[in-house]
Amino acid sequence: MIPVMIECVPNFSEGRDPHTIAALARVIGHLNGIAVLGFESDADHHRSVITFAGEPEAVLEAAVRATGKAAELIDLRKHTGVHPRVGAVDVVPFVPLNGSTMEECVEIAHRAGEEIWRRFHVPVYFYEAAARIPERKRLENVRRAGFDGRPPDIGDVAEHPTAGAVMVGARNFLIAYNINLTTADAAIAKQIAAKIRESSGGFPFV
Repeated sequence: MIPVMIECVPNFSEGRDPHTIAALARVIGHLNGIAVLGFESDADHHRSVITFAGEPEAVLEAAVRATGKAAELIDLRKHTGVHPRVGAVDVVPFVPLNGSTMEECVEIAHRAGEEIWRRFHVPVYFYEAAARIPERKRLENVRRAGFDGRPPDIGDVAEHPTAGAVMVGARNFLIAYNINLTTADAAIAKQIAAKIRESSGGFPFV
């Protein structure tokens, strides 16, 4: 029988220090039953993405441990980068793979959130399919100054003093890529984004 597999794609608020990035990758990769599928870092965004997969329990544990390591190593008060973020680990999405369902990933996301708060006292906001508040389904509704003005889904503080908060979700595959514009005017990029993104009336699923 082929084992049930899920994927996790945490985004860390560190894209410049190779030692910190390597430490995060080690925490994930050293856990039995985990396959690190790849990672990439961007110095301008000051952000790294590590993609890994495995059986659900192993993926859950790797995601929780990596969040704890990021909270230990990353001080968000010193963070500067062009990508918006709410925490040392910005997002932790779980994605169904072979033999798994979105419902199972939602359960894993909720359990991961409970463990992150219990072990590291980093508050958790759930998004996408894991959202407990309908308005938090869209990531951009949570990732804003003051979050969405309501308490976190898990935790009794809005944010950890140095690690911020973490947004944990369950979603299908997402393809992200960058487009370079021949201008230094960020307002032009924002105008284009407003026209094409689904959230502002643009193309579905963009």
